[in-house]
Amino acid sequence: MCFYLYQSQLRDVLFQNGVPPFNPSLAILSPTSIISTTAPPIEPKLTMEATGLSVGKSVLNGALGYAKSALAEEVALQLGVRRDQAFITDELEMMQGFLMTAHEERDDNMVVKIWVKQVRDVAYNVEDCLQDFAVRLDKQSWWRLPLTLLDRRRVAKEMKELRAKVEDVSQRNVRYNLINTTGSRPAAPGRQPSIAGTTMLGIQDATKQEKSKVDLVQLINKKGTDLRVITVGGKGADLGQTPIIWAAYEDPEIKNNFPCRAWVRLMHPFSPEDFVQSLVEQFHTSVGVDILLETKKMGQELAEEFNGYVNAKKFLIVLNDLSTIEEWNRIKRCFPNNKKGSLIIVSTRQVEVASLCAGQESIVSELKQSSIDQNIYAFYEKGSQDGTDLTMVAGPSSKSAVTNGTDQSQGADWNHAMRKSFSCAMSMTTALEESHLVGRDKEMKKIRDLIFAEAGEQLEVISVWGMGGLGKTTLVGDVYQQINCKFDKHACVTIMRPFILEELFGSLFMQLDAESSEKKDVVGLLGNAKKASPPMSLAELVNELAKLIEKKRSLIVLDDVSSTAEWDLIVRKFPKMTNGSRIIVTTREENIANLCSVKKENIYKLEALKDSDARVLFTKKVFKETAYLDEKHPELIEQAELILKKCSGLPLAIVTIGGFLANQPQTVVEWRRLNEHISAELEINPKLGTILAVLTKSYDGLPYHLKSCFLYLPIFPEDYKVSRRRLVRRWTAEGYSREVRGKSAEGIADNYFMELISRSMILPYQQSIRSRKGIDACHVHDLMREIGISKSMEENLVFRLEEGCSLNTQHVVRHLAISSNWEGNQSDLESIIDMSRVRSITVFGKWKSFYISDKIRLLRVLDLEGTSGVFDHHLEDIVKLFHLKYLSLRGCTPICHLPDSLGNLKQLETLDLRGTQIVKLPHSIRKLRKLNYLRAGKEPMDEDISYEQVVEDLPAVMRNSACLLTASSMVLCARCFAGSDFNGYNHRDLCSAFCCVALPVVAMKLDAHGVVVPRGVRKLKALHTLGVVNISRGRIILQNIRRLSGLRKLGVTGINKRNSLELQSTVSQLSRLESLSMRSEGMPGLSGCLDDMPTPPENLQSLKLYGNLVILPAWIQTLGNLVKLKLRNSRILDHRTAIQVLGELPMLAILCLWTKSFEGEVHFSFDQRAFPSLVVLHLDHLDGLKSLDFSLRGTPKLEVLQLSETYIQERCSGLQHLPMLKEVVLKGDYPCVEKLRADLAKFPNRPVVKLN
Repeated sequence: MCFYLYQSQLRDVLFQNGVPPFNPSLAILSPTSIISTTAPPIEPKLTMEATGLSVGKSVLNGALGYAKSALAEEVALQLGVRRDQAFITDELEMMQGFLMTAHEERDDNMVVKIWVKQVRDVAYNVEDCLQDFAVRLDKQSWWRLPLTLLDRRRVAKEMKELRAKVEDVSQRNVRYNLINTTGSRPAAPGRQPSIAGTTMLGIQDATKQEKSKVDLVQLINKKGTDLRVITVGGKGADLGQTPIIWAAYEDPEIKNNFPCRAWVRLMHPFSPEDFVQSLVEQFHTSVGVDILLETKKMGQELAEEFNGYVNAKKFLIVLNDLSTIEEWNRIKRCFPNNKKGSLIIVSTRQVEVASLCAGQESIVSELKQSSIDQNIYAFYEKGSQDGTDLTMVAGPSSKSAVTNGTDQSQGADWNHAMRKSFSCAMSMTTALEESHLVGRDKEMKKIRDLIFAEAGEQLEVISVWGMGGLGKTTLVGDVYQQINCKFDKHACVTIMRPFILEELFGSLFMQLDAESSEKKDVVGLLGNAKKASPPMSLAELVNELAKLIEKKRSLIVLDDVSSTAEWDLIVRKFPKMTNGSRIIVTTREENIANLCSVKKENIYKLEALKDSDARVLFTKKVFKETAYLDEKHPELIEQAELILKKCSGLPLAIVTIGGFLANQPQTVVEWRRLNEHISAELEINPKLGTILAVLTKSYDGLPYHLKSCFLYLPIFPEDYKVSRRRLVRRWTAEGYSREVRGKSAEGIADNYFMELISRSMILPYQQSIRSRKGIDACHVHDLMREIGISKSMEENLVFRLEEGCSLNTQHVVRHLAISSNWEGNQSDLESIIDMSRVRSITVFGKWKSFYISDKIRLLRVLDLEGTSGVFDHHLEDIVKLFHLKYLSLRGCTPICHLPDSLGNLKQLETLDLRGTQIVKLPHSIRKLRKLNYLRAGKEPMDEDISYEQVVEDLPAVMRNSACLLTASSMVLCARCFAGSDFNGYNHRDLCSAFCCVALPVVAMKLDAHGVVVPRGVRKLKALHTLGVVNISRGRIILQNIRRLSGLRKLGVTGINKRNSLELQSTVSQLSRLESLSMRSEGMPGLSGCLDDMPTPPENLQSLKLYGNLVILPAWIQTLGNLVKLKLRNSRILDHRTAIQVLGELPMLAILCLWTKSFEGEVHFSFDQRAFPSLVVLHLDHLDGLKSLDFSLRGTPKLEVLQLSETYIQERCSGLQHLPMLKEVVLKGDYPCVEKLRADLAKFPNRPVVKLN
């Protein structure tokens, strides 16, 4: 990548200087020579740390976007810094190439991490400076000529400094040879191919404590009768550990202790016959040439001699260079527990193999024999004397091995593993084994039902997916253990990292081969010698697997598939399976589950435990029994509920934290301390480290662009409902997504949102009945949020200003979130945060004027949604933030007026004024040419209430406009005389409220739920969302809207007979329109205003009609792409015809019939083949509903039925005919809830009742 960038840049430079284009065939420069011309090329071994790399790449993308843009080139040209700008662009592009080359590698090399941080900071500076220059250029005019000259000098100086910084960072890479880009990534000899994350948790940081070191000789000579296993490993292959083991092996005392000794280096491929022959030769007491010349024994004779030694003698075996757990699983069966204190020493370079060989109860210590630069570690059991046979040690064919694979972390080498704590190496396995006993009966039954469902002779793939820590592997492993005897062939394999297809197929072959899986002695081992050697190629493995499963009913579990590419490789080569065979896949990602299972019904999402089950599991783990806290420990209830809330039904978290608390004093103080410091405990407490590592694996598996999006989420408070709209718009403003080949940046950001949902990084808040997209809000699991907070703080990305945060150090952060509980002042704020580098400010709680100051020059996002205390006079400072791209005042109800200086915000893309008092937009809004999202107006509730009706309720003397204005003026004067500050309003705010709200509404009889937009809004060509526009004052605004050809979402109010034809003509011409909302107050409302639509937009997906309609417009039946329809106060008289028309819409998935949508007595009958795609039916305050009937084969996809204050007076029938029904949601006082629950429980799909 870097080489190609270098060639491209060199070719451009030569061409500009008259030199012929560069010919790669004449001179090929190696990438190593690009980096350094003096240092010899070395094998690549340094890699990027995931978070720093991802943030660095995202920032570089943003910086390059600005540096390469036409605007940046124009700025540079006009300000005389074109050459510096070009140099910086080329250097940034080269840095990006370096980072992309190293993206797939992950290591904690500190030097490289520091360099990545410096690249990131320089990229931030470049992006900030170029954007600042662009804003300054935008403001140039003839009268600013003196300032322009000063700008030129200042900019030239800044560009020189910036160029020097970029050059210095680039040279630093050369000096230290940090990244060696070879174009391909050959594996280094010492690199570990596959290490399970659950094992890596387990390594004690023994380097910190000298007393934790152990002597290998003493460890070997430890007294006991059971067969023991010690595994030895360290970074750097045999170079350090082999001499240490050999010295102990030759120790005189050890020689005397073990009459039978043997040292075997395992060959690859593994040859069982050579292995046993070597052991027998070394067991002979006489040593000499006779042994070498003796004829080799074969088969049964060799096995009998071997068994004679290991059954009768105390033996010491050293297995050198054990590389896979499959090898260990075969070898261990040869050595019985002869109760003579025998010992096996395993030398390996893999953490996973080391811990599995030593057993679940093993601990780890550094060996005293380690050198200063070579740390060697020993894994060994605590010294059990219970007579456990070696065959009980965990292996991949045992239940513990199955669970051990649960939600593994990313593979890493020994250097990374040494930083972890081994005290919980196998704690996740044990935890999830216990957790399946509670609250998982239904899930186990469901998976068994899927496995044994009738499907003929064809293969079925069943996918179980969900976030890490739910216990997918444990659940599937338990089912596998229970039912595998019902299949002719069966195998359970955990996908290791990195993914190697040959290794996967080799593991499957070993388990599916009856001889190797059933024979448990050395004879069985020898019986496979022919098959094990020579090694089989992938093609040979495929052929052997095909022979094994041909005409056999097989069950195969593939645990932890982590990418679609892995599945594609597997299915492409996997032999054909028939006879009702089954493959069960576990994964964390929904898109992988969808790819694996063709049939939707074979996809099973594992959910978190219910509150009651979580409580039972927690108390059982803490108190070793099912305890009722309100009876035995009432004082702990509050803290227990807080802990369970943090766990949010995650079995791994519940069991791990419960196990930790079981060994702590059962006091309120201890439990409160854990609650208050849960973030720190997860990081520093080795007993809780399992949780963090398992969940971190999900984060580590994200591509870099999704990492940046996820790290943005700690801005929002715990348990906060984050709207999809808000998140997507903010990501776009921050530059996390950019337009690609015609697809908008917002569309790509929306894809990012759904991808995070499918990966279980964020959770859908609930199945939305309001959004045609299905999910309109999300939240973050509390523990995933802790990971996000930790990672974002490491990168100086997000800082939450809240009560108790540090006041000593000034932080350089990019995104500032101010919590509602922070009560500091301006000096506190400036002592904590360097405001000059802040790119976004989000306020939760009350606004304070000092949040905006002259130091804030680079702010892109100001999000005040739901913030209290924001008044008109505060906007004077806000409109000076020239870099703003996103401004949200949603829910700031005191705001009545936007200043005309709003037009200075030339970079603004999103302006959200929903829920304010604003009824008229300033003329300067026409200057916001980049604006693509504009929302204003109040949320309408009742179209029956119009201006005329409000006036009619007043005394007769006050019904004319003059009287109303006089009364409003008197109220205004009273408020002004009440004091200089009336509930936060100053005099100017009060005047704005009168002049900009009361006066226009009364004088022009405006609908206060929309806004009047100025003429010339047609100039806002970038607009794709506009609403809610009040069109009651004339047709000119509609003619302007018609010119906005890019509109995809439009909301209008104030529809009447005078403007209805113009409105219908306008809507017909907006060919890209996807969402349309039309509203009219009072009578006649929409009646007769929507009947003459020439051609409705073909792509219309969402339609909302609020107001008196009487008859459903005929053109609705032509909306073949309509997904969502909402009616309110429409008073439709012909119920049956309307339902029949709507039932024929092929794509209609959400139907909301709200207050007075139908007039008179209503009988709803959903006939056969009606509503083929309907998923959600919401009836809200629908008075007069007599009956609701569902016919057989009607509404076949209905999943949610919600009744809000809607009471069926006579009958509700046919719910049993809804095969996909999942839940009935009731809001209101419904007396027969329990009976309904009982009835629904009898249905095959077992829908639930939810009380809202």
